[in-house]
Amino acid sequence: MCFGLRISEALALKWCDVDWLNGKLSVERGIVRQRVDDLKTETSHKAITVTEPMIEALKTWKQTAQFSAPEDWIFASPAQLGRLPWSADSVNDAYMKAASAAGVAHVSTHSMRHTYRSWLSAVGTPVEVQQTVMRHADIRTTMNVYGDVVTDEMARAALKVAVLALNGSQADRKAS
Repeated sequence: MCFGLRISEALALKWCDVDWLNGKLSVERGIVRQRVDDLKTETSHKAITVTEPMIEALKTWKQTAQFSAPEDWIFASPAQLGRLPWSADSVNDAYMKAASAAGVAHVSTHSMRHTYRSWLSAVGTPVEVQQTVMRHADIRTTMNVYGDVVTDEMARAALKVAVLALNGSQADRKAS
């Protein structure tokens, strides 16, 4: 969720892909149906910045992970004795089960990538930066396919328009 990775990229991460000192994450491979393969696009190969809180979270995960050697998968499957990561289907099933239990419908692991784009927008990230961090080859993908406006952002925007439309009369009193 904090990197905006495709599930095939996230599951294919190995501990050696983390540059602990420089705060970078190399995305080198994807895994689909438990087959390791190349990444979806050329721009997918761009390194990702890892913030200090995420470095700490990864360190904590590494310390508790059963498989933590440099060539081990970050999300190694105990059922596969660490030889493969968790399967995307297993992760997606668990995600959908948790969402259903929470009363949330129509989600998948790919929903996290859309949410990531929405959050980038909500914190004011320029679209060009969003395209880069999402590693999209074409900005139209970023703009037209990923992310809806976050609900609070829509309410704030609607309030601003109402203030303009009402020339500051009633909307000013309700906004304060």
